Amino acid sequence: MSQKSEEESGVIAVAKTLGKAAGKIASLAGVHAHAQPKATGKLPKKNKSRLPRRQKKALRKSGAGTVPMM
Repeated sequence: MSQKSEEESGVIAVAKTLGKAAGKIASLAGVHAHAQPKATGKLPKKNKSRLPRRQKKALRKSGAGTVPMM
């Protein structure tokens, strides 16, 4: 290794240890990172009760019930 890369690796190690120490102090003080807001889709979910295809076909064949079409 060259002298310059040894210095850089030492600087990186010091920066990491300082970051860890700052994080520990902040967590003890009660400071927490903000959680990312949950991404919502453009369209809201529809609250429909849906039957599987085979159950629908069986109901239609038997004529016992009508499946509402929306």
